[in-house]
Amino acid sequence: MDKVIEVKNLTKTYGKKATAFTALKDINLSIYEGESVAIVGKSGSGKSTLMHILALLDKPTKGEVLIDGVNATKLKNRDLNKLRNERFGFVFQQFFMNANDSVLENVLLPLKIAKLSRGKRKKQAMEALKIVELEQKAKNKATNLSGGQKQRVCIARAIVNNPKIIFADEPTGNLDSATGDKITDLLFGLNKEQGVTLIIVTHDEDLAKLCNRIIRISDGKIISDQTVRKDSQKKASNRRESEAARVKKANERK
Repeated sequence: MDKVIEVKNLTKTYGKKATAFTALKDINLSIYEGESVAIVGKSGSGKSTLMHILALLDKPTKGEVLIDGVNATKLKNRDLNKLRNERFGFVFQQFFMNANDSVLENVLLPLKIAKLSRGKRKKQAMEALKIVELEQKAKNKATNLSGGQKQRVCIARAIVNNPKIIFADEPTGNLDSATGDKITDLLFGLNKEQGVTLIIVTHDEDLAKLCNRIIRISDGKIISDQTVRKDSQKKASNRRESEAARVKKANERK
């Protein structure tokens, strides 16, 4: 299995001297292509801090974060933003949507940042909305959606640039159980069917158990790292082999 993220001797400290607080302490971790990983811990354990650093939304005080072998901690901001926009998708509990913009405008935002042409942006955004079954809401203002619909729009926005990794921070935390189940099915469907690496931060044990790997954090340290199921890794490997065979066959026809 290929490593998509590797963390070496990661430490994150906030504040200085008497007010200093170390949120993460000497973390070493590898995440592999096609995994579904739950990062679990109580409030204040450091799990959200770890996710933000893995997703390159924050920088460590010490240590390295490698994305596909590239040391992201040494990249300039412009290259860091490009890497994050091309490789990652984000689903947050708070939605982070522009309420007065249309659903379509919210979804195609990452493609604007990537400077795709207007035609390509709209096509890819509509395809993403179709996956989450909201293409009919494309022209609606985001403010007029239900909580579950807003979260589905966030998933569409997360997948619109065909990311290798999706980070989800308490993705079902603000939703009722029925709607939460739909969001869960969408996320794990992307993992199983498209081989997207899924990293979920949660305190929900039931959600964590759906992942094939559970990492537990306490007081800024990893206290356990357990592979629950290996099926996701096996399926990801099979997908890569099938895709390679398809590409080879297509090239032979040319």
